[in-house]
Amino acid sequence: MHKIFINDVGRLRSGWRLLMFVFAFIAATLFITIVLRTIFAGVLALVPQIPHSDFVFEFIYRIGLLAAALGAGYFCLRLLEALPWRSLGLMLHTGWLRDLIIGCATGVATLVVAVAIAMIGGGLRFSFSDTGVTSIGRSMLGSAVLLFVAALAEEAIFRGYPLQTLSRAKLAWLGVLLTSLPFAFVHLSNPNVIPVTTFINTALAGVWLAAAYLRTRSLWLPQGIHWAWNWGMGWFFGIPVSGVKLVSNPLLTANDAGPLWLTGGSYGLEGGAACTIAMALFTLFIWRTSLLSATPELLKLTSEENPATRIDMIYQD
Repeated sequence: MHKIFINDVGRLRSGWRLLMFVFAFIAATLFITIVLRTIFAGVLALVPQIPHSDFVFEFIYRIGLLAAALGAGYFCLRLLEALPWRSLGLMLHTGWLRDLIIGCATGVATLVVAVAIAMIGGGLRFSFSDTGVTSIGRSMLGSAVLLFVAALAEEAIFRGYPLQTLSRAKLAWLGVLLTSLPFAFVHLSNPNVIPVTTFINTALAGVWLAAAYLRTRSLWLPQGIHWAWNWGMGWFFGIPVSGVKLVSNPLLTANDAGPLWLTGGSYGLEGGAACTIAMALFTLFIWRTSLLSATPELLKLTSEENPATRIDMIYQD
């Protein structure tokens, strides 16, 4: 019975740790949501007309998700594994900015390939928006900030503690599976969903982003990829992001004439085969390129059980 719960190095087994994170994240999300809604209701009572209230509410909601994911992750790190905050991969470690920049470049490159495939197939055409420079500029900045926080929240939820704790148990493959499938499931409730293609592509996106994490053991690379993909699709190309028209004044206006299987129609590129091909190609690129590597400390903190004890011994020497 003892071995069902405790592994050979005296830690709670990774499956139970993952379950603890899920419960902690749900509890933290509920608590933060109640607090934020109470505060927001109080503010609305004092200031009925909040400028850009939809943007403000969405931004606060995403900040709440991010706080819940990081809070639950750190709680599990300290309580269950006695690990430091830096093992979550969001510290400004050596090479973090390089990882973020490479991530952004990879996200943009993947998107450009997907758009090119859709255009070659005759289904996607673009024209410049006529809403005015000021509106487009405000949209650029506002969407960049909102989508950065939204992407970071999803990375902290799916490529944060859950993938990391299973990686320490030498079960990275299981971690990729158990984070990519829920990542796909939560998107099935979005508008204009194409059930089979949407699920496949979003699960593939989970693998794409998990591969980025596993190559660097840092969240900055998948964060750059995730943010650049969403922002480039929503603001630059004016394409719906996971079925939602997130950006009101994009730089370009997309005209999607199909075929649906290729372009994704009103769900956006993530519902079509153009996305499947591009993400598969760049997942392979991420996994094979020599441009990416993890720092020795992050690799140790995320690739073996009970690494903190060994690191502390090294520092003491």
